Amino acid sequence: MSIQNAYDSWCKKAVEDKDLIAELDSIKDNEEEKYERFYTSLKFGTAGLRGIIGAGTNRMNIYVVRQATQGLANYIIARYGTGSVAISHDSRIKADLFMIESARVLAANGIKVYITKELQPTPVLSYLVRYLNCKAGIMVTASHNPAAYNGYKAYGEDGCQMTDVAAQAVYDEICKLDVFEDVKVADFDKALESGLIEYVNDSVYDSYLDKVAEQQVNPGICKSTDLKVVYTPLNGAGNKLVRKILNRIGVNDIKVVKEQELPDGNFTTCPYPNPEIREALAKGLELCYQEQPDLLLATDPDADRVGIAVKDYDGSYRLITGNENGVMLTNYILSCKKANGKLPEKPVVVKTVVTTKLINKLCEKYGCELKNVLTGFKYIGEVILNLEKNNEENRYLFGFEESYGYLSGTYVRDKDAVVASMLVCEMAAYYKKQGISLAELIDDLYKEFGYYLNQTYSFEFEGAAGMQKMAEIMADIRENIPSSIAGYKTVKVCDYLEQNETDTVSGEKVEIDLPKSNVISLNLESDNAVIIRPSGTEPKIKLYITAVGKDKNDAAQICEKLVTASKEILGIE
Repeated sequence: MSIQNAYDSWCKKAVEDKDLIAELDSIKDNEEEKYERFYTSLKFGTAGLRGIIGAGTNRMNIYVVRQATQGLANYIIARYGTGSVAISHDSRIKADLFMIESARVLAANGIKVYITKELQPTPVLSYLVRYLNCKAGIMVTASHNPAAYNGYKAYGEDGCQMTDVAAQAVYDEICKLDVFEDVKVADFDKALESGLIEYVNDSVYDSYLDKVAEQQVNPGICKSTDLKVVYTPLNGAGNKLVRKILNRIGVNDIKVVKEQELPDGNFTTCPYPNPEIREALAKGLELCYQEQPDLLLATDPDADRVGIAVKDYDGSYRLITGNENGVMLTNYILSCKKANGKLPEKPVVVKTVVTTKLINKLCEKYGCELKNVLTGFKYIGEVILNLEKNNEENRYLFGFEESYGYLSGTYVRDKDAVVASMLVCEMAAYYKKQGISLAELIDDLYKEFGYYLNQTYSFEFEGAAGMQKMAEIMADIRENIPSSIAGYKTVKVCDYLEQNETDTVSGEKVEIDLPKSNVISLNLESDNAVIIRPSGTEPKIKLYITAVGKDKNDAAQICEKLVTASKEILGIE
């Protein structure tokens, strides 16, 4: 179908949303804008759907959401015959509408639907899937993208985001459907009346919080410590449950950033609501300098990730990276459980391959098995699932990724900012009682193990030839593995596409038991490393650098040398 024909079809048929009608009318004489909306369709992958809100097949709107949900319904019916689905949403624009429209489609296909009465964190949706014995779950969220975006994450019956295989099966079903003609839609009120759609009972959230509370390492520590916290939910879904769990464990001195307290998909004070970046924490930091708390917590819009800032030696506030927070939490959990005699036999910690190698040192110290998985929290969820199958889920202690996602416990299968916020506060209270700040804690760990500086760089390859150029770069690296980078010998190469690990000193090669992924990890002497990972959807290569020095300045100098040498390998000026 031509762009103009697609546009004309939408003008005739997309009549249920007045915003879409107005948008389509506004671009009637603009061929470039029509092209942007109709030249392709949003692809359904392991992250579901994500795109700019608007009219057309390349935008997030009720018709694209319905089509995706019809594909999901067909997949569920083909695989299970019947079943139920849990759906929730965060504070994104039209998120509640997209939840309702998804529910209508599933109900029209005879599939029972559980929906939430108000916005909820993503980990709650993961919890609901398993708690309600659903075959799938849908979370309407675009995570930390700008306000113009919305998205649709799909979950399997295990509470994990869909695997590649399942997502492809759903996408295959979607591709068979006309966005208007092949989608079944029930009347919402009638489906609610018949019981095909049902609101989740509020008691479920107390059940969820009970599970979160079970992850305390030192119960009661916060009640005996005058911990002061500034918190911002960044106008997202974390506000109620984060504050509830903190109050429950005894953190009562919480100052909330008023401008970012209530749900607001426009994110007017925070255009890019990502706790990884300083700009997102600006309002929180302003309040910190007024209130002088021990720490700042910031959860992203769907409350699956948390960023923190801690009071530094000079009274300023230091932003803690996702790697640093993960290291501190891992150290806290392992050291306290060992001291309390509660460390299980053969404990397991899980991290992604691009997450800091400092965790290796901690795991060695405490006799803990470390599992490396590919980027994506669903792979951490799979580790939990496999342990559960062997009745060994109690071995799992903690999992995290460098992008501020953490999970303690097995009650959900996704990263959870609610439990992470609780543990950060508990950890801060525990060390405060000993006269140690979190700034001192991370610095002490660096003194013990070496300063591990982790930096990520992204390089774009413009034009239609960009993806081809990246493929050539990766092929060349595989053919010509550098013997050293910036003077540091290459001691081990992990090729996650070829699924092998090679010791370059002995020549020994072992298989990597992970799904294929176009990632090459070059491990250097002195524990330095360079990881190269091209995007599969856009012409961009990511470079993950690990530089290990005696202190921050030493590590920064090593990092600079590694970056310069790596750019030469990639052919980047």
